[in-house]
Amino acid sequence: MRMNSYTKGDVVVLEPEGKIMPGTDTGALDEKLYALLGQGQKKVIIDLGKTAWVGSSALTILLHHNCKFKESGGSLKLAGLTRKIQQLIVVTKLVLVFEVYDTLEDALDSFKK
Repeated sequence: MRMNSYTKGDVVVLEPEGKIMPGTDTGALDEKLYALLGQGQKKVIIDLGKTAWVGSSALTILLHHNCKFKESGGSLKLAGLTRKIQQLIVVTKLVLVFEVYDTLEDALDSFKK
């Protein structure tokens, strides 16, 4: 997995590419999200449009950090889910836990409300 990171206004956007699998991939995602929390970042979007698959350990990390961002008064949102990942999020009922947006633009706009 490769992960691009950039800022749009006061929102950090993470764009993982490829599969987020156990081990190095999930470790890198976990470290990046902890670093953002440590920097006091409150608004993060993970754009999954270029992500082929998210393993169960990656979902666990996303759940954990979703809670951590909420506890800190922030928000972690998901955007641009591929069909496969969207089905996974719906079947596992995680759509009830995460704020999920069809596009990155929709997720960015949600911070303006």
